[in-house]
Amino acid sequence: MRLSHYLLVGCLSAVALAAHAETINNLYQVRETVSGQTPEERDAATQRALDTLVLRLTGDPKAPSAGGLAAVRKDPQQIISQYGFEAGPPENLRVDFDPASTDKMLRQAGLSSWGNNRPALLAWWLNEGTEGANLVGDGQPSAEPVRRAAQHRGLPVRLPLADLGEQALGTAKTLDGTDPTALRTASERYGADGLLAVHAKQDGGKWTAQWHLYLGDRPEQGKVEGADQAAVADAVLLAVSERLAPRYVVKSTGATGDMTLQVEGMTLEHYAALGRLLEPFGGQLKSVDGDKVIYKVSGSSDQLRAQLALGKLSELPPEAAPVVATQPVVPGAAPAAPQPQPSSGLRFRW
Repeated sequence: MRLSHYLLVGCLSAVALAAHAETINNLYQVRETVSGQTPEERDAATQRALDTLVLRLTGDPKAPSAGGLAAVRKDPQQIISQYGFEAGPPENLRVDFDPASTDKMLRQAGLSSWGNNRPALLAWWLNEGTEGANLVGDGQPSAEPVRRAAQHRGLPVRLPLADLGEQALGTAKTLDGTDPTALRTASERYGADGLLAVHAKQDGGKWTAQWHLYLGDRPEQGKVEGADQAAVADAVLLAVSERLAPRYVVKSTGATGDMTLQVEGMTLEHYAALGRLLEPFGGQLKSVDGDKVIYKVSGSSDQLRAQLALGKLSELPPEAAPVVATQPVVPGAAPAAPQPQPSSGLRFRW
């Protein structure tokens, strides 16, 4: 297939990403709850929005206080495109940050960032309050705090239907356990990248939540608390974001090296999907040979592997390339045969 055939797909906006990972369109839009519309309340909420954005893009809890952000913290308007109050409840200040200016700010501050292509999580979320236990399902009123928290923390979170069969499965025993087999089986129809099991309980005047994340071969878990269901949902997804970010955050320019990536089994649809997956790594197409492409990318191999796993690509062993033997030839002995050595870069296939 000629290179020109691949490039044509760049203009086909209707081609969908052939992976479960989702592209977050409102990553640079932040909503912060306010108690009024005074200038003081607006300024305080703007500062909180900036902190929220920096956390979304870096996953680093120390990043908002980084010295390189001092100037923008003093004047956030320089990276804000628009803002306005939204009626509630709850009443919010919505701040739209300019993506180009924000990304430039992070680079100048030496901070690494996480792109808008992120793993989709299916949340099995059990709320246990004074009125009993309820598995949160898509379409239920109890889903709203989870959705708001997911948007606030920049994570694509889905919820199951919570029908009778799923209600029977989504119990405290299942969600608090460490074997996700039953949940994985029940989750197959939703096509998510990972599972998030949350058991939130009302404890006196506050809520606590124990959570387990299953994505790839690195399970994570933690415990948080909050004043109410909305606060504890936000705390859970903040903690999950901070655990996920190191897998996908691409270091700022100069922090990591360049490498080659070879992908086999390409089609036009795969080309569109691969282009989106490689955006955080500055992927540059170098060559096309049939259904095989070679890209130049910047980043770490572990982060690249994690990103390509979202597209359901399979890693291949390195290709062996012959090299000339450098051992001195002993008179009368046969010359040493060249030994194959692994080629540099990574190889994957669809």
